Amino acid sequence: MNAVLEQFAKIGIIPVVVLDDAKDAEALGNALVAGGLPAAEVTFRTAAAEESIRIMAEKCPGLLVGAGTVLTTEQVDRAVAAGAKFIVSPGLNPKVVQHCLEIGVPVTPGTQTPTEMEQALELGLDVVKFFPAEPAGGLKMIKAVAAPYTTLKFMPTGGISASNVRDYLAYDRILACGGSWMVKKDLVKAGKWDEITALVREAADIVKEMRG
Repeated sequence: MNAVLEQFAKIGIIPVVVLDDAKDAEALGNALVAGGLPAAEVTFRTAAAEESIRIMAEKCPGLLVGAGTVLTTEQVDRAVAAGAKFIVSPGLNPKVVQHCLEIGVPVTPGTQTPTEMEQALELGLDVVKFFPAEPAGGLKMIKAVAAPYTTLKFMPTGGISASNVRDYLAYDRILACGGSWMVKKDLVKAGKWDEITALVREAADIVKEMRG
């Protein structure tokens, strides 16, 4: 498995970050590191994403920063140029996956169905995102579809929270979970970094509790 994905497994919960203003990137990155979840999947849904990745990559030592909601190869190139160490996408776009593999950047595409999982395996992947996790059947669905694909690991994202993340982390086929509950947009906008750090620490404690 790729070294970055091995880091995912150690971190356990990957914060999914939406930043509307790049001025918040450094403080948020530092809060994630301080709280014990030193990773950020910065979604490409906002105009500030690229600059936020650049700032986090430069200013937040120890933070594993990547790009989420990546839909095109052009976005891959922009994210990587800004300092992204991994790419996450909501669906499985073979062009995006192949481009990431060609340039040596780990990619976790979104899947729901056995067909998409087989496509991922055919492309040479051993980790896929399961998205949106809870609306698509949650852990019960993952266990059902995981059975035939013994080498595949999952990163469920979507509807994961402090109340259900333990169940996901307990299943040995879950590499890590993606979640945004500890980095809520209103807390980020208000600059409540201490509150974010506390929520991140609670999430990190759950990982320790479940995985040691």
